Amino acid sequence: MRRFSRIVVTGGAGFIGSNFVRWMIDRHHELELTVLDKLTYAGNLANLADLTDNRRFRFVRGDIADASLVGKLAKEADAIVNFAAESHVDRSIEAPGDFIQTDIVGTHVLLEAARRHSHQLYLQISTDEVYGNVSTGLSSEDAGLAPRSPYAASKAGADLLVLAYATTYGLPVAITRSSNNFGPFQYPEKIIPLFVTNALNGEALPVYGDGMQVRDWLYVTDNCAAIEAVLMGAAAGEVYNVGAGNELTNLDLTRAILAKVGQPVDLIRLVDDRPGHDRRYAVDTTKIRGLGWRPNHEFSDALATTIAWYRDNPAWWKPLKTGAYLDYYRRQYADRLASSLPLE
Repeated sequence: MRRFSRIVVTGGAGFIGSNFVRWMIDRHHELELTVLDKLTYAGNLANLADLTDNRRFRFVRGDIADASLVGKLAKEADAIVNFAAESHVDRSIEAPGDFIQTDIVGTHVLLEAARRHSHQLYLQISTDEVYGNVSTGLSSEDAGLAPRSPYAASKAGADLLVLAYATTYGLPVAITRSSNNFGPFQYPEKIIPLFVTNALNGEALPVYGDGMQVRDWLYVTDNCAAIEAVLMGAAAGEVYNVGAGNELTNLDLTRAILAKVGQPVDLIRLVDDRPGHDRRYAVDTTKIRGLGWRPNHEFSDALATTIAWYRDNPAWWKPLKTGAYLDYYRRQYADRLASSLPLE
């Protein structure tokens, strides 16, 4: 098992990153973590508020594409875990250049820093979306990459760059590719926090197309445990899929949210689909289970816990659903909702 003194966690003020930082602080009592985050719209220092006074936690605001800053932080550390990414498919359709800059250029800067300072491991946090649409069966780690959105393509490009650094330079690397995460602190543009907060407000829930797209839902701390297992004990040069086997159509997911919030299904609106919308993702998790990892949360219970968190923390999410967020939401959904009808 690897032992680290200090890890740089990029994107650690985001959803999965902040949950991972808290997970590692709680479980590794000598480990120091430096969070590097640009604090774009989805990065939020409130996600880390409970760690502010912890002597083993440090926050640095900055861009992973800033080679000078990254180099200084990497010099003090022995590993990098890279959560930093532009990560929303809809936004990648609007502005693909932002995704190339952060997800590919930024990854290159981090890899160079890890190589220069002889880190024990560089861990790239990726996504099952790099495999593209999976009509049947499961994607294993050696499946071909077939991304179909600018977001998925930027993540696939970053993954290939990471693996190239392992082959060309001998850099010890690993990659995790997880299914859809959910849980506390998720920015309310993603489907579960968007639909939960809309339902709590009695607002319409815009479901793309016929709502029959299938996703596997993974509670965020289960993903954190998988990432920890790879970081601490996996062989270098390997890729690990992470998923819980909770396959649901988007429509069934939406109905489950409404039932738990106590709102009627007539809040559902089937709206025009987005371009290139993948029908199904599903990953084979045999390899990560070989490290002793298993998901610990039953989906229905974890969804109830997540809804309760948003219900109990309106002071966290209500300020986020204003200003630029509202402008984005209106651009994305106004015309679609105007032409939709309640689900019968």
